[in-house]
Amino acid sequence: MGEATVRTLEGRTAGPPPTGERADRPPADRGDPRSFRLARLRSPRRPRLWFEVLLIAVSYWTYSLVRNAVPEQRVAALRNADWIWRTEQNLHIAVEHSVNHAVNSVTWLIVGMNYYYATLHFVLTIGVLVWLYRWHPGRYAAARLALFATTAVALLGYYLYPLAPPRLMNGVAFVDTVVVHHTWGSMASGNLADMSNQYAAMPSMHIGWSTWCGITIALLARPVWAKVLGALYPVATLVVIVATANHFWLDAVGGLLCLALGLALSFAWYRSLPHRLTRHVTAGGAAAEAPGARAPQAP
Repeated sequence: MGEATVRTLEGRTAGPPPTGERADRPPADRGDPRSFRLARLRSPRRPRLWFEVLLIAVSYWTYSLVRNAVPEQRVAALRNADWIWRTEQNLHIAVEHSVNHAVNSVTWLIVGMNYYYATLHFVLTIGVLVWLYRWHPGRYAAARLALFATTAVALLGYYLYPLAPPRLMNGVAFVDTVVVHHTWGSMASGNLADMSNQYAAMPSMHIGWSTWCGITIALLARPVWAKVLGALYPVATLVVIVATANHFWLDAVGGLLCLALGLALSFAWYRSLPHRLTRHVTAGGAAAEAPGARAPQAP
């Protein structure tokens, strides 16, 4: 049958009203231009490689510069470390000393943890960003915003709450495992100590970044083994930062709080958590996963 028509009073014909659109709602292109631009900024879009590489490089350089520029308030940092240690003892969770000495007695294990602490923190975080860029471009920007916001909040923590790591405490015999075993597991130990702020232990970005990686992998990876490894990664990192005497348990809590704020900011901007956004987008930012369409399989 032909298209249904409606005859007007003047005898002319008109097509049926468009479906799925309210008559009293103005077209999108006639609305407030500022609202339209804001809506576009908040919509997932395909990331540009050159921009992302530049952004990550500049952001990490800025993070390192700001972190190391924080005044090394040694007296306040040691005082805060004593308070953290007493608080953990009152809570009966002050087991860092026992873990540090127990793991240090197994040479191959502690040496492996030193290298884990030095490398995986950066390598895996960059790897997850690359994986998101390649296989989940629609979720990449929101996940990246959560990571960057987490790091920005951590910088405030370094300024506002200087904290010495356990290995630098007075009166408690923690082992600086990097110095003892002559590995390069920390920029704040040994010959590299002058290049990094040694009193920026709160919050722990090893925990903040590893938990971001773990959540992302556990929610988005397809193989079960990958999901399990993603879930275990922040747990292993927690053991490493304590065994190497670089952090207290409560530093890890600080890192988790920073990540929660980062995810909240990402949610507020994109109105969704990263894993709930569309996986693929077109160059213009529209969702590419139409009903029934098959998306490329992620690893």
